[in-house]
Amino acid sequence: MKKHILVIPGDGIGPEVTTWGKAVLEHIAQAYGHEFTYDEALMGHAGIEATGSPLPDETLEKAKASDAILFGAIGHIKYDDDPSAKVRPEQGLLKIRKELGLYANLRPIMLFDELLDASSLKPAVLQGTDILFFRELTGDVYFGEKNRSEDRNTASDLMIYHRYEVERIAHKAFEAARLRSKRLCSVDKANVLESSRLWREVVQELAKQYPDVETEHMFIDNAAMQLVKNPKKFDVVLTANLFGDILTDEASQIAGSMGMLASASIGDGTGFFEPIHGSAHDIAGQNKANPLASILSVALMLEISFGLKEEAKSITTAIDKVLKAGYRTGDIADTHTEADKVLGTEAMGKMVLQFLAT
Repeated sequence: MKKHILVIPGDGIGPEVTTWGKAVLEHIAQAYGHEFTYDEALMGHAGIEATGSPLPDETLEKAKASDAILFGAIGHIKYDDDPSAKVRPEQGLLKIRKELGLYANLRPIMLFDELLDASSLKPAVLQGTDILFFRELTGDVYFGEKNRSEDRNTASDLMIYHRYEVERIAHKAFEAARLRSKRLCSVDKANVLESSRLWREVVQELAKQYPDVETEHMFIDNAAMQLVKNPKKFDVVLTANLFGDILTDEASQIAGSMGMLASASIGDGTGFFEPIHGSAHDIAGQNKANPLASILSVALMLEISFGLKEEAKSITTAIDKVLKAGYRTGDIADTHTEADKVLGTEAMGKMVLQFLAT
């Protein structure tokens, strides 16, 4: 198989973790006889510093010409401290999603048994959890009209959805549910928000086309509570952009750390694969970042964009072996972890490659 992959390291710890995602791709290509070619591009704060734009035109051109994109992270503390900044790194991420038609964000909550103690939740509550989130990506308050009054004392963000936006991601979620346990939970706030009432109405209509899937509707506040109370009750979760952003970050505690969660943003063309963690500038350049989420994002790329299920499985198996052997990065280490098995970014990346080769 020949594929062209664009690597966008991004900001903060992005370059550190994507280094090991790419290294795993290179190993897979050699081990299975594939030919992967690569290009690299700027986005986010790195793009602003170099070109003045969070998504340079050259990056967008390269993205459209690629078969898949491996992304690192986006953001910088200077913008967090300046809410009035007109140009922001995150604008690049929103724009590339829009330009590539990436309307569905898939976030699997994959729980490795060896990390049950890394979560703040009780192991008995967590064990057996396997959730696949479908978060809508191109609508909601992220893209709705934004206003600030002349006196700067009043602000508004338009939470807007169109029927077709709900329909297209709902179809993907229902189809995924059919391949899993045939259960889907749609999360909204239909008791308060008109956009959520449209969301629920559309999902109810589409559910009739999938009579084999058990469909449940849940308000966002209840879903947030249930996610930590009894995460095993969920299988496929379908929700809007804002709610999905919040719920999946909450769900990172199920897996033990954001450093363990990968994501895929897909539409009808080029897929975009990234860890869900942020740029983490407080540890950038210190060899402390967990590269496993980036490596798991590569596994998603191989399976979803390229259909290489065996190759994807070999990656998750290698990570499982690494964890079973007791190796941890700082974010998933606990009091039982042996000091010589707490690894930095580079050592953890090399360890995964070592287990991939066995």
